[in-house]
Amino acid sequence: MPTMKDVAKLAEVSVGSVSKYFNGIALKEKTKLAIEKAVKELNYEPNIYAKGLKINRTNTVVLIIPSIWNPFFSELTFHIEKELRKHEIKLILYNSENSIENEIQFITMSRQNKVDGIIAVTYSNIDKYISESLPFVSIDRFFSHKTNFVSSDNYSGGRLATEMLIKHGSKNLAYIGHGSKYSNDTISRLNGFKDYCSEHNIFNQICYNAGTREEFETEVDNFIKKFIITKKIDGIFSSTDAHAFYILEKLENLNISVPEDVQIIGFDGAKSSKREKNYLSTIRQDIEEIAVQSVKILVDTIENKENMENKTNVKIPVTFLSGKTTKPIL
Repeated sequence: MPTMKDVAKLAEVSVGSVSKYFNGIALKEKTKLAIEKAVKELNYEPNIYAKGLKINRTNTVVLIIPSIWNPFFSELTFHIEKELRKHEIKLILYNSENSIENEIQFITMSRQNKVDGIIAVTYSNIDKYISESLPFVSIDRFFSHKTNFVSSDNYSGGRLATEMLIKHGSKNLAYIGHGSKYSNDTISRLNGFKDYCSEHNIFNQICYNAGTREEFETEVDNFIKKFIITKKIDGIFSSTDAHAFYILEKLENLNISVPEDVQIIGFDGAKSSKREKNYLSTIRQDIEEIAVQSVKILVDTIENKENMENKTNVKIPVTFLSGKTTKPIL
């Protein structure tokens, strides 16, 4: 395997000049062209890891997500990797499967492997495992101590979903959501829903569960029997698209027509492909902008570690996407 010395010898320049070339330092055009020719002939590849050790950087960042199967997290991963690439930073992806044990292990491994920083979507109690010396950006979750935080404007999204259900003809509303035992900003979707209903005297019911998935689904089934089958509710705001599709499937199995009998609005708006058209009416998160801001904050923190105590919180606006689960506005 060729070395930097071999490049310097073939190019008839000093090793220092070759080092400057790979570090982006300006050289005479003649020297630059000679090095480029030697690199090509020798098929030389610089040891990026060794370079990183010298400057205390590995040019790697860890992304922790609950599940790659959720379209929101898949799209988020795509955009984060794309943004990191612009900074010549490699991405290491950890899929936690909503396991706190996995998340703790991933954070520990990240520290041991000297990664430059972590971006995480976690709904577990991992506060004490986050090192204040390791740049960290949290998406959708506040921690007990100061942490960089990026989130959609979930509260405005909850209000917007409620407003759209009313504008599209619903009169009696329900919020259906599965939460976490630990505080995170997605609860603001419920708060936005409740406040809008209160301000406009709208009849509403809430089906919210922070237990297991099985417990949540059992509660949803009971809620449908009590309020949907009996036609007490004609509009549903679901905390996520995934939950909205679960509700939609249940209603279809009961021969309840959507949107004729019940309208549904979800929250996420992620797509499995660029050309996919949205079937579900939903509150669309600007996933690309979440990625852009998360990477920007993390890179700024990495490059300015002396100012790590200065934390950044960013709220990103959401929009409504009309699909086939709401009626046309009359």
